[in-house]
Amino acid sequence: MLTAIRLLDSPKNLLSTTGVVFISHEDEIQNFPLGDDKKIFIKQELFENKKRELLFADDKCKLLFIRPKRHEEGAYKLELARKSGAKGWAFLKDIGQTNLYYFGKSEKLFLAFVEGLVLASYQFDKYKSDKKKSNNTLGIHSPISEDCNLEELLHLTIATFEARNLVNEPVIYLNALKLGEEIKRLGEKYGFETEVLDRSQINSLKMAGLMAVNAGSEIPPTFSILHYKPKTGRKFKKPIVLVGKGVVYDTGGLSLKPTPNAMDFMKADMAGAAAVIGAICAVAQLKLPMEVIGLIPATDNRPGFNAVTPGDIITFANGKTVEILNTDAEGRLILADALIYAQKYDPKLVIDLATLTGSAAGALGKEGAVMMGKAYDEEKSFLKIASQEVFERLVEFPLWEEYGKQLKSSVADITNLGGPTAGAITAGKFLEHFIDYNWVHIDIAGPAFIKSGEDYRTTGGTGFGVRLITQFLKNISN
Repeated sequence: MLTAIRLLDSPKNLLSTTGVVFISHEDEIQNFPLGDDKKIFIKQELFENKKRELLFADDKCKLLFIRPKRHEEGAYKLELARKSGAKGWAFLKDIGQTNLYYFGKSEKLFLAFVEGLVLASYQFDKYKSDKKKSNNTLGIHSPISEDCNLEELLHLTIATFEARNLVNEPVIYLNALKLGEEIKRLGEKYGFETEVLDRSQINSLKMAGLMAVNAGSEIPPTFSILHYKPKTGRKFKKPIVLVGKGVVYDTGGLSLKPTPNAMDFMKADMAGAAAVIGAICAVAQLKLPMEVIGLIPATDNRPGFNAVTPGDIITFANGKTVEILNTDAEGRLILADALIYAQKYDPKLVIDLATLTGSAAGALGKEGAVMMGKAYDEEKSFLKIASQEVFERLVEFPLWEEYGKQLKSSVADITNLGGPTAGAITAGKFLEHFIDYNWVHIDIAGPAFIKSGEDYRTTGGTGFGVRLITQFLKNISN
């Protein structure tokens, strides 16, 4: 797994080196330290014959030339460069070398290639008895790339790795208590303040949703507060608050999930929490000039002990009563507590991230996340722009008041379950009852976890949301 970058001197002859050469345009071939015959051959193969990879291998060199597929749209250009980077990593991993060369002029495309390559290097081998050792340092020759941009990219990818690690941990290790410990450890490592509230503190704050979901578990819940404060040059008077769903394992509670394979990756039900944690790690490393607060309600959802039952009614700290019709609609209950708690900060904007509904995954698959909320159009626009820049794409769903009718209860203010349609939206309408500020809800159920790796999104937790939120915060800070 790549976690460091070193700069390489310009080679006198490429064919005496090993590694990958990234080509963003055919004119760059003229800059290669190679003879004219080799330059002509490379140009013919990659551009006239339209190959995207060309390998030179002999006793002196193992060198792969890569060019991404062409696309007119800017977001796709960068994404195709990232995917080419992932192919570059597959080659480097096989040859045991980690050198990368670029002789072009587009730093943006090159950084996207590096990003894809580094993200593809991630591996979760903590529980493997036979761990494969690999070089963790990427050597780069690129006269146009500035050290600060490479360093920033590395901070962002490592923060994504932290989120992936958390999602990939099994609940036998990463329960709610351990998640609180991990948050404290990461706060010390990256430089943000942390506080982890225990069961008695959670109870005193009348966090009814978190206590209800936790009632079936042997292990107590936690409520973690992550707080990054810039030392100088604060951009906004009010903080940005990030809320992450931290259900460390979801059986569905007494509304048990119907089949075993519906439960086999439910350790990923805290991917929203992981995204918030990773984003704050990145923000602290990048020293962004804004105050950012993370709120993580955490518990597992099990059918044991005094597990909450369908038909139960709970009362939240804001006085709202909720009839629980399905204990597998638990994420919105613990998010409601955190959204109420966020009011104390008088936030500029609150963004929650959660693997909340199968409906969102069904609508968009792994290709994007559902977004909705009550924020300024400018704020939502900046989020959409960031989502395109990092290719963690968002599709805005409506919060029309008609959808709220599906949450009506005959015995309480609302239920925790909508009707048979528009499940992602009715989940958002539920959360809407607990906000009185600018707010955006992002349902990452589709892209948060993939069972088989794809390009630079490796098998398991993808870390979706870390790059999106960090890019958004970078953009508004500028």
